[in-house]
Amino acid sequence: MRALGVDYGRRRIGLALSDATGLLARPWKTLARVGDARQVAATLAGEVTRLRSEDDGLAAIVLGYPRRLSGEPNDQTAVVEALLEQLRTLVDVPLVLQDERLSSREAESLLARREKDWRKRKVMLDAAAAAVILQDYLDAVPRPDASSPAEEY
Repeated sequence: MRALGVDYGRRRIGLALSDATGLLARPWKTLARVGDARQVAATLAGEVTRLRSEDDGLAAIVLGYPRRLSGEPNDQTAVVEALLEQLRTLVDVPLVLQDERLSSREAESLLARREKDWRKRKVMLDAAAAAVILQDYLDAVPRPDASSPAEEY
């Protein structure tokens, strides 16, 4: 089942999706951030409803959790926590907070390898940062050991 990654910024919201196996994240799209946490949560809930109705479904929502490099909360931490609480009332998909420190910088670095024009990179940055956040989560999810034989029943 797929997972949805969310990079919740001051102006834009980057979204990323995993593949159906839950191994690889890819940038999906960017939404303009309009309104308060309640309005943004309603917009995201609509996206979640559409994704759940598709064949691959949706198993989790991974929300980037902003912190200072020291690990202390920053001014955006409470905003993301408010969004999380609003989303919990609207969707029944598990919600996960994932450390997003340096995700935008990593996304910028990855994009710079493929696209030299910073103006073109800028429009892709939020979704790419969401993919970095989601990939970090996917990489941390325990997987069955592929080297051990499958159990038969």
